[in-house]
Amino acid sequence: MRIKRLIKIFVQKTLISAKTWLEDCFKYIGGLFILLAQTVVGIFSARPRKRQVLEQMNKIGVASFPIVFLISFFTGIVLALQSAYQLTQMSAEMYIASLVALSITRELAPVLTALIVAGRCGAAITAELGTMKVTEQIEALETLSANPVEYLVTPRFIAMIIMVPLLTVYADFFGIAGGYLIGISKLHITHSMYMKMTWDPLSVKDVMTGLIKSVSFAAIICIISCYEGINSQGGAEGVGRSTTSSVVRSFILIIIADCFFTGLFYFVAH
Repeated sequence: MRIKRLIKIFVQKTLISAKTWLEDCFKYIGGLFILLAQTVVGIFSARPRKRQVLEQMNKIGVASFPIVFLISFFTGIVLALQSAYQLTQMSAEMYIASLVALSITRELAPVLTALIVAGRCGAAITAELGTMKVTEQIEALETLSANPVEYLVTPRFIAMIIMVPLLTVYADFFGIAGGYLIGISKLHITHSMYMKMTWDPLSVKDVMTGLIKSVSFAAIICIISCYEGINSQGGAEGVGRSTTSSVVRSFILIIIADCFFTGLFYFVAH
C-alpha cells in the first residue's frame, strides 16, 4: 500500500509539473508572437529612425564580420579535409568541391551565422534591454508617450533582418574559399576543375534556401532577445538569467526552424 501511495504521489506531481511546463511554453510562445506582431505593425505604422537602424546594423553586421569570416573559412577547410578521407579512397576528389559548396550554402553558412549572431548580438540586445527594464528606463519611455516596441525593438528587428542574410552570403563565399584552399593546395585539384565542380551543381535555389533560413533565424534571434530583455526582473541577477535564457532558447529554436525548413524544401523539391 505504501508503494502504491508513493507511485500515485509521484504520478500526480509529474502531471502537475508537465501541465505547468506546457502552460509556461504556450504563454512564452504567445508572448513571442504578440511581440512579433507589434514589431511588424510598428515597421509599417511608424517610420523607424534611420540613425538607430544604422547603428544596429553596424553592431550586428559590421562588428560580427571578423568572427563570421574565421568560422566560415575554417569550417570550409575542415569540411574539405573530412570529405577527403572517403572520397580519395574512391578517386572522387573532384566531388569535394560540390560537397563543400552545397553543404555551406544550404546548411552550414546560415546555421553557423545565426548561432554566432545569437551568441554575440542576441545576448547583447537582451542585456541592454534588460538593464533598461530593471532601471525603469522602459517605463520612462511609456511615460513620455513613446511606444517601447517601436522605439527599441523595431530598429533592431530591421537591422537583424538585413544583416544576417548579408553575413550568410559572406559565410557562403569564405566557406567555399576555405574548401578551395584545401582542394588546390593539398588535394591537387586544378583550379579550373574545382571551379567547375563548385558552380555546375550550385543553383540559385541552393543559395535562396540558405537566405530564407537566415531571414527566419534573424527574426527568431531578435524577437527572443528583445522579449527576454523587456521582461527581465530581479536586478542584475535577473538580467543575467534573461541573457542566458535568450541565447539558449535562440539556439534551440534556430535548430528546430532549420529542421523544419530543411524538411520543407526537401519534400517540395521532390
